[in-house]
Amino acid sequence: MDRTLQAGRSGASMWPWLAWAVVLVVVDQITKTLILNHYQLGDSTFITSFFNIVRAHNTGAAFSFLSDAGGWQRWLFTGIGVAATIFIVWQLRAHPGQKLFGFALSSILGGAVGNVVDRLMHGYVVDFLDFHMSGWHFPAFNVADSAITLGAACLILDELLRVRRER
Repeated sequence: MDRTLQAGRSGASMWPWLAWAVVLVVVDQITKTLILNHYQLGDSTFITSFFNIVRAHNTGAAFSFLSDAGGWQRWLFTGIGVAATIFIVWQLRAHPGQKLFGFALSSILGGAVGNVVDRLMHGYVVDFLDFHMSGWHFPAFNVADSAITLGAACLILDELLRVRRER
C-alpha cells in the first residue's frame, strides 16, 4: 500500500474514510438530481404534518447567509469548501486510526464536496428537506448539510471524549 496513505506504525489507512465521503457525495448528488428532474423551483410535496419535500436554491451558506450578496459569495464558499477539503484530507492522512474523528471529518468532507459540486454546476446549492411545526419553519436543507451536521456533532463528541480521557 502507498505509504502516503498510511499513518505511522498502526497501518491504519485513510481509504475507508475517503470511501465514506464518496458515498455521501454520491447519495447527495443522486437525491439532488432527483429533485432537479422532478420539481420546479418552489414546488413542494406534503409528506407528513411536519415534513415536506421542496425544491429550494441557496446561493448563500447555512441559513442562506449572504444569499443576496450579488454572486461573489458563490466563489467565496467554493473556495472555503476546497480549503476545508484539503485540510480534512491532511487530517485524515495524519490520524486514520482515530475512528470517531475519522468518521466526523469524512462526513464533513462528503458534505462539503457535495455542496461545492452544486455551487460549481449550478451556482447554488439544491435544498429539499423541509421541516416545520406549528408555524415554525426550519430552513430547507439536503443530504450534504445533514452529513456536515452529523460530522460536526461527532467532532464535538470526539473532543469531549478526548478531554475526559486526559483527566
